Amino acid sequence: MTNLTSWISAARLRTLPLSISGILVGSSIAVAQGSFNAVIFSLALATTLGLQILSNFANDYGDFVKGTDNEDRVGPERALQSGLITKEEMFWGMVGTAVVTFFFALALIFIAFGVNSLYTLLFLVLGIAAIAAAVKYTVGESAYGYKGLGDLFVFLFFGIVGVYGCYFLYSLKWDWTVLLPSFTIGLLSAGVLNLNNMRDRISDAKAGKNTLVVKMGAERARKYHYFLILTAFTTLILYTALTFTGIEDLIYLVAFVPLLQHLQRVMENKDPEQLDPELKKLALSTFLLALLFGLGQIL
Repeated sequence: MTNLTSWISAARLRTLPLSISGILVGSSIAVAQGSFNAVIFSLALATTLGLQILSNFANDYGDFVKGTDNEDRVGPERALQSGLITKEEMFWGMVGTAVVTFFFALALIFIAFGVNSLYTLLFLVLGIAAIAAAVKYTVGESAYGYKGLGDLFVFLFFGIVGVYGCYFLYSLKWDWTVLLPSFTIGLLSAGVLNLNNMRDRISDAKAGKNTLVVKMGAERARKYHYFLILTAFTTLILYTALTFTGIEDLIYLVAFVPLLQHLQRVMENKDPEQLDPELKKLALSTFLLALLFGLGQIL
């Protein structure tokens, strides 16, 4: 039986802080508006972490089956590629994670909306779609990650669903301004994926994985990366301008420093392999931004 260490490695713990950034932002806005619920927060975290781990397992499985994880791959060696976990074990690991995550999502939805609600049905569909999206990024013949659609799905599920959907679970009201921080987290999350694909551009192209970076080419992908990060700054600053209540709302600006340093390193980069450390820095900087934004909202 595969040992626990191998599964922890396959879960790729370094990706988890980014996955909960949207929950932190959406929840902190709910705190500021007086509609926070600790049970909803806990279940939202559990559901999001389950989805991210499921996605990591599925990416490991899908890329291995398609032959994308080979000797040309630049990033860290994955569990199936290294032989730590068998293909059958990973398949059942995906199934088990999907089932547990679905039950967390069900509990979250019913606590937020009850049984007799159109919102219950809407979020049930979103939950199923999120599980399917986590798997279909690399798994199956119609894997959307191989068609250059990964950025769009990351923006939607990490940003719009993650932030705005989480906020709505608490408040049960529509507030268009909350879309702005949703865009911020979605754009930064898409930036992490874009950076990953910039690192793997050559090996992905050889393996037939037509990510957006493969389609655009290296130089356009770099400019696209600047657009993602700088637009993320703009949407969050606009939200602050529209909802400003005091200087504490600006605490998150501290997180712009490592993000701007990151852009400088990407601008100067000539070797795709050297982008790998920037992945962790961008993900953690996004998490820091979410934490500081949340602190400002709570204060």
